[in-house]
Amino acid sequence: MRNLFNLLVCSALLGLWPVLGVAQDGEIVGEQVQLSTDMGDLHGTLLIPETEKAPPVVFIHPGSGPTDRDGNNPMMKNNSLKYLAEALYRQGIASLRIDKRGIAESADVGPGSEADLRFEHYVNDAADWMTWLGERENLGSVIALGHSEGSLITMLASQKADVAGYISLAGPGRPADQILRDQLAAQGPSLTEMTDPILDFLLAGKTVEDVNPMLASLFRPSVQPYLISWFKYDPAAAVKKLDFPILIINGTTDIQVPASEAEILAEAASSAELVIIEGMNHILKEAPADRMANIATYSDPELPLIEELVASITAYVNSIGQ
Repeated sequence: MRNLFNLLVCSALLGLWPVLGVAQDGEIVGEQVQLSTDMGDLHGTLLIPETEKAPPVVFIHPGSGPTDRDGNNPMMKNNSLKYLAEALYRQGIASLRIDKRGIAESADVGPGSEADLRFEHYVNDAADWMTWLGERENLGSVIALGHSEGSLITMLASQKADVAGYISLAGPGRPADQILRDQLAAQGPSLTEMTDPILDFLLAGKTVEDVNPMLASLFRPSVQPYLISWFKYDPAAAVKKLDFPILIINGTTDIQVPASEAEILAEAASSAELVIIEGMNHILKEAPADRMANIATYSDPELPLIEELVASITAYVNSIGQ
């Protein structure tokens, strides 16, 4: 039962105005920015290092569920995306990391109910954020980076905005329902007997009213329309449509999205650069393959990012130019 709880936690779904941006005494404080939508204001943090010319900027989109701009959720704090943005800042690279609609500071942004949320809401929001970044005179090239579920979101959004590059970070290469089936199958056949029929219905565009309460966090009726809208996209097919430099990164100890998913993406995008980082897990930290020890890192904000990650992203961004 504990393994199932951990799985459901890890897999749980779901005008801009600068305020302040300073770095002093070793602490990095970004500009708190807003993106106005017809349903409310989305929020994010913009970090711009002091450089001789406009620095390139990486748009960082978080993963699934209640994951905020820093890579945290109400039950787990690890600061993975916060640390990534700050590490890039120290390398002279700007970044914007955001709270998705319905999450953290963007919690009040609609649609009004969970049942009305669709995957395309996130895609369109990401495209709008990146378009605004491209219009700022104090920023250079825009690079889209998506972590986990955010990988597909930014992949699709990159086709709507003017970006110079794309980074998939721990992103799936297959449709989400297939990844979810694998995660559930790892818990045992008794679980898949309950979940496979639900997934089959959702994949066919149909909702399921009678869901075991034990599975409510993953398949509650109100979230099923979102799952249907998500399942219809194939990352391997979508990445083929990108016509700019692509970097695909994954880790060997990622227990949610294994490195084989990155290889699927890289095979689909033959010109992409593939980086597999030894010992990196899903939250971008060094971790063992043991499941429980790996998950323990999800709630340890003291752990730093694995060093090779920042080096790989920095080299890629610099290769694109300003």
